[in-house]
Amino acid sequence: MELSEYPTFTVIMRGYTPEQADAIMQAMAGFENQFGVEVTMNTPHALDIIEEGNAQYGDRIKIGAGTVTTLTEAQDAIAKGAKFMLSPIEFTDDIFAYAKQHGVITVPAAMTPTEVHTMFEKGADIVKVFPATTVGSGFFKAIQAPLGKLPLMAVGGVSIDNAKDLLTHGTSYLGIGSKMFNAEDLANRNVAGLAASLQAFVDVKNSL
Repeated sequence: MELSEYPTFTVIMRGYTPEQADAIMQAMAGFENQFGVEVTMNTPHALDIIEEGNAQYGDRIKIGAGTVTTLTEAQDAIAKGAKFMLSPIEFTDDIFAYAKQHGVITVPAAMTPTEVHTMFEKGADIVKVFPATTVGSGFFKAIQAPLGKLPLMAVGGVSIDNAKDLLTHGTSYLGIGSKMFNAEDLANRNVAGLAASLQAFVDVKNSL
């Protein structure tokens, strides 16, 4: 997968059932170029969800793994077809090497300018600033003044209410977790309702 193909929004699926994950991927019809889905490795049956998602939707939906913290997790996720990997921490050199060998996008986390710089130096495609709402939207613009334009993703507390603020302050990508969908839509696997939530984020992007 090339970085140019990576979508603006990443749906973080943490703790979702295989049925809920499937409903989300159904709801993504027509939104495939705007959203990717990240299945966190601490979700029950994460590898099964990645594998089955790729079997059904992999030709049109970009499916990756999240909360990847070890080389073994990276290897397992890539074996199931993960096209990208996110982490709440920095990636080690061996994870970067393995991902690059398999054409997988790497999105490790950082929270300081030094950490951001280090991750890019080691080979990160995108650096995830986490938790984003702790540092605030101004952080993204501020660190790019001396470091130059960087592909940064905001994760942690991202919602429809702060999406525009983040995107207008130098954030290239947003990862949205528990605030992505209406809880009732998720519980009921309401595909139309889930799609409406996706559309709301696209509307914010289109308003820029």
